[in-house]
Parts: sequence; structure tokens; C-alpha cells
Amino acid sequence: MNILNNLKTYTAALLLFTTAAHLPIAHADSNVIAVDYIRGEGDVEGIKIAYQRHTDYLKQFSSNLELYVETSVNFWEYGAENKHDTNFVLAMSPVIRYQIGSAYSNPLYAELGIGVSLLDDTQFAGKNVSTHYQFEDRLGLVYKFGKNQKNSIALRYLHYSNAGFKSPNPGLDFVSLSYSSTI
Repeated sequence: MNILNNLKTYTAALLLFTTAAHLPIAHADSNVIAVDYIRGEGDVEGIKIAYQRHTDYLKQFSSNLELYVETSVNFWEYGAENKHDTNFVLAMSPVIRYQIGSAYSNPLYAELGIGVSLLDDTQFAGKNVSTHYQFEDRLGLVYKFGKNQKNSIALRYLHYSNAGFKSPNPGLDFVSLSYSSTI
């Protein structure tokens, strides 16, 4: 029974992740790879590797708006070497960016997104988050730079929670520092 549930879960996650590859694009610079260093409550550290598929869909409403869907793999670790806890997370989030200004002739954006994630372990960093399925909320600042603004750095706040569908729901909070580049 447990093997069947895991198979269903991983099949659903795979279907979600392949969705991003089929978004319509309007320009050649729509595929982005990002690497994040993640720091959470206590001694939680991690890395996130993400693929972003950008689209010009929101440009019809405002030239300052951008939309992308990010699929990511997260590796989290908590505690000391001889007594530590790890977690593996798959996530997919639609993200909206709005240009709030510029610095050194390069655009500065605020972004927000709410997506879904699948945690390998519901017990992590001394918390019971109850469900493998969590929402991934984010707020961030993004600075694009380089030739044609093909690179960016970002500072983001990430929150994972099951939105109260099951108790307990303590949530997990992270700050991430990200570098991304168009591929």
C-alpha cells in the first residue's frame, strides 16, 4: 500500500514538473536555470536547483509585469554531522514579477508566488508538518544584470505550509540567496 501511494505521488509530481516545459513563449530568453543557497530557522541549510520558464503573457496588461513558472529540487539539512536530519523537496510555483525601479541602469523587481511542493519527510528540523504536500509561498527582490540582463541575483523569503488542512501546521521559513542565468 505504501509503495502504491509513493508511486502515485511521484507520478503526480513528474506531471506537474513537465507542465512548465509546455508554457507558450514569446522570446528566445525564456529558459532560466537558478541555484539558491537556503537558510532556515535554527541550523537549517540547503540548496535549491530550479528551472524557470518565462512567458510574456502578462506584458499585454503592463510592460512592467513578468510571469514565470519555476520547478525546483530542494535539498535541506538540519543539525550537526553526527545527528542531522535531511529532506528532499520537489516544488512548482507560478511567480509574478513587477519592475519597481532600476539601479545602475538595470531593472529591479519585486516578486510573489504561491505554488505547491512535495516533501519527502513530514518530520524535519524538530517539526511535524503533518503532510507531504505543502504550499510554497514566496516574496522576493530580483536584480537583473549583465549583457541583455541575462543574469540575476535575488533575495527571497520562502514559507512552506499546508494551509491548515491538517494539524499541526507549524510551517517552515527560509531566506534564499539566488543566482540565475538564461540558458
